Amino acid sequence: MIDLGKLTTEERNPRSTHIDELPTLDMLTVINEEDQQVPLAVAKILPQIAVAVDTIAERLSRGGRLFYMGAGTSGRLGILDAVECPPTYGTEPQLVQGLIAGGKNAIFRAKEGAEDSAELGREDLQKHGFTDRDVLVGIAASGRTPYVLGGIAFARELGAPTIALSCSENSEIAAAADIALTPITGPEVITGSTRMKAGTAQKLVLNMLSTGAMIRLGKVYGNLMVDVKTSNQKLEERARRIVMEATGCTREEADAALGEADGRAKPAILIQLTGCTADEAKTRLDAAHGRLKEALV
Repeated sequence: MIDLGKLTTEERNPRSTHIDELPTLDMLTVINEEDQQVPLAVAKILPQIAVAVDTIAERLSRGGRLFYMGAGTSGRLGILDAVECPPTYGTEPQLVQGLIAGGKNAIFRAKEGAEDSAELGREDLQKHGFTDRDVLVGIAASGRTPYVLGGIAFARELGAPTIALSCSENSEIAAAADIALTPITGPEVITGSTRMKAGTAQKLVLNMLSTGAMIRLGKVYGNLMVDVKTSNQKLEERARRIVMEATGCTREEADAALGEADGRAKPAILIQLTGCTADEAKTRLDAAHGRLKEALV
């Protein structure tokens, strides 16, 4: 039998005990004040997040992939972070993947019991061809989800690095993984509703993991997303503005450079700043492993 009373995320919050009796503005004030504790909790584990970012970047630079896995809200947050990487950083969909207990249907509707199977966690990684070259981030607010524990155990058997993201002290997944990321956000405003503070903390950490890794891989120039995928009008305009910001050129010059570079901002910047051809830009970027600053030297 699971003793939820021992989990930080399941404790009762004394500051919201009578939240159902408060006027709406006061109710929202309680929620907002609790939410303000989240970035402070994340700040306390920045050194561990930095280690995780460098581990992820190292694996991706060697041809590995990043997998997130979780159940319920935790699984959905991993999927959300994964699906944002291709349009933002021009990555292939397979590079960053999110797995949720119960499969795709569980993204929209809870699939009861799926999270309780450690074997399902192993099977899902096997189905996706997970190897020792990859890296796994197991996400579980409670830190005890069997689905995630099964995935971590399988990854470690292969020799792949494992990262645990949870919000309860001394959690099982933290003990099982190589790197433990544990922002302690305390009891939820609504007891046990970990989609609130715990979910917000997980989202902040996941933002850091993917963004930090992509910066380390050279997919950011200054603070510009130079590998943005121009898959719609908004992103086409963003690429145009990125080229203009990076080079100081006019809109017309940015359009010309982007035309030569098949709509890709990174080679377009190189073309505009150096006067090279599109083929030369590709050669220089390949030699610099996609890092624009190195290609410009």
